[in-house]
Amino acid sequence: MSNKPTVVLVHGFWGGAAHWSKVIVALARMGYGDIRAVENPLTSLADDAERTRKMVAQVDGPVVLVGHSYGGAVITQMGDQANVQALVYIAAFAPDMGESPGGITQAHLPQAAPNLAPDSDGYLWLKADKFHESFCQDLSADEALVMAVTQKAPLAGTFGDNITAPAWKKKPCWYQLSTQDRMIHPENQEHMSVRMGAKKVLKLDASHASLASRPAEVAALIDEAAQATAG
Repeated sequence: MSNKPTVVLVHGFWGGAAHWSKVIVALARMGYGDIRAVENPLTSLADDAERTRKMVAQVDGPVVLVGHSYGGAVITQMGDQANVQALVYIAAFAPDMGESPGGITQAHLPQAAPNLAPDSDGYLWLKADKFHESFCQDLSADEALVMAVTQKAPLAGTFGDNITAPAWKKKPCWYQLSTQDRMIHPENQEHMSVRMGAKKVLKLDASHASLASRPAEVAALIDEAAQATAG
């Protein structure tokens, strides 16, 4: 039996649980035997927080919660569960009470903001022909194509959903900042990581998709958080 905590991975907008594939493999090779990746509906912050909360509640033991992109807002909203020992943010939103991902985005608009397009059903898409340059410019064209075709669009209203009780004020946090991020402006990431008092801020010369382009470093940060809060 491994004495390592369960790692619960939470994806963001325009992707699903499979965005964590390389991190999952890296964590498994580090000895993590219980890794879970939630598949959120991206229909509202309340829906996504409840789906993730239920997954964490099914774990009998300590959990390290990891959120990428909008997944950071999800773990911020629901991460104050008793068995959550650490929060890890990967190029992610970490709103304060009364803040939303959309509101934070407005402080410093990211480079790729013009490449978002709503459809007639209220879902917000990242234009397929702009996906590579916007989301994952440090991945191959083939990888970007698959991400673009399989992207999971959120309901646009989810951007405006406010946090009610930020878990980062109660749980120890780690943050990975992508300096070449075109989806969440690096200055917004800097502001959020400093404000939360992160135990460590890992800056990577990476795109928004650092979980795919720099999985070894991301997995190492998760492991660092797990070890620092063990016991």
